[in-house]
Amino acid sequence: MKERLQKILSAQGICSRRKAEEYIKEGAVKVNGITALLGESADPEVDEITLNGVLINEKTGAAEEKTYIMLNKPRGYVTTLADESGRRTVLDLVGDIPVRIYPVGRLDMHSEGLLLMTNDGELTNKLTHPKHKVYKTYLLNIIYDDGKPAVPAEQMLQKPMTIDGIRLAPAKCRKITDLEDGCILTISIREGKNRQIRRMCTQCGFTVRSLKRVSIGKLMLADLPTGEYRHLTAEEVDYLKSL
Repeated sequence: MKERLQKILSAQGICSRRKAEEYIKEGAVKVNGITALLGESADPEVDEITLNGVLINEKTGAAEEKTYIMLNKPRGYVTTLADESGRRTVLDLVGDIPVRIYPVGRLDMHSEGLLLMTNDGELTNKLTHPKHKVYKTYLLNIIYDDGKPAVPAEQMLQKPMTIDGIRLAPAKCRKITDLEDGCILTISIREGKNRQIRRMCTQCGFTVRSLKRVSIGKLMLADLPTGEYRHLTAEEVDYLKSL
């Protein structure tokens, strides 16, 4: 049965429907080798559908078991299915998982930390939809571009800001320690605009030395080693589904 392409990508657990629309507009989605247009439909049981050259609807003969993992993403990896520049992707770190899983949301190449991955499209939609504003907390190490500011960095990052003309929801910040040329603090945000924290820091006159996501809601990265993953517990999956 034919369905809209964005619904198919979402059901496969690849991304939210909104993100799928972006992929289609970018020309990254093909049906039977032909670049798809926004609004097109396909039959996932008949048509070959690819995203950035990666087949997304291989048949297993049965419904795949739902898999949920937490990955401690290292720097230098991108959160895409495939990269035209040949950069390493987070899929390289979970190659031993027998089912196809995809990132929930994203961390930019130079950021690290907690990344959820699953093949549960419904949960992916829920966690990435703008109306489900779950706080995500990051460990942030910054440099003061023009010397120590008169106003503490944590206060500056909590002030009203706009990105691309849109007012941001207030951030929550807590300074951990001062450094000779900057400081280390935690920052929690409910939104996920492209490179949001880095752009907030630029507005305040800070350079980001490192950025690491340490929690999503009540889910904590804790002592999971860099580059390693673990399966979520049943309680953690239930918590995510309850958000």
